Amino acid sequence: MTLGLINANPVVREKKVRITRPDHLHLHSNALVDPLDIYDILSNIHIVRDIRDPEHPYSLEQLSVLSEDSITVDEKLARILITFTPTIQHCSMATVIGLCLRIKLKDCFPPHFKVDIKVAPGSHADEEAVNKQLNDKERIVAAMENPNLRQLVDECLYSSEL
Repeated sequence: MTLGLINANPVVREKKVRITRPDHLHLHSNALVDPLDIYDILSNIHIVRDIRDPEHPYSLEQLSVLSEDSITVDEKLARILITFTPTIQHCSMATVIGLCLRIKLKDCFPPHFKVDIKVAPGSHADEEAVNKQLNDKERIVAAMENPNLRQLVDECLYSSEL
């Protein structure tokens, strides 16, 4: 966790009721998702809803960083668009959140799916720079080679604190 909190008092919402899914749809393993199940899973933000915020012990869903409406799937074009809303305009963790989303989706979907991750328009002071960084393959690879950043991403993806 970050020592000096950027948003010391985030608004926390209750978790939504979970839809029970058959065992073959749970993504706790690294198995790829059947393409026919993709829209159903993402429309309920099943895969990404429990990613922990890098700064707080709450999920991205609880902090309203993600919602069902912020995820778009086009199965015909094999594209996924996630638009997330940082809790504050100067959120220094926006790129880490985007990286967590990308890594989680990369681990769960076939490699032919194109994933675009963006901050919601007007939700971040450096919106253009953050969006560019979140979708630059070379920067993503370089970021994941940094052991400290990799550890932070893993903590956000695999935390059982929620």
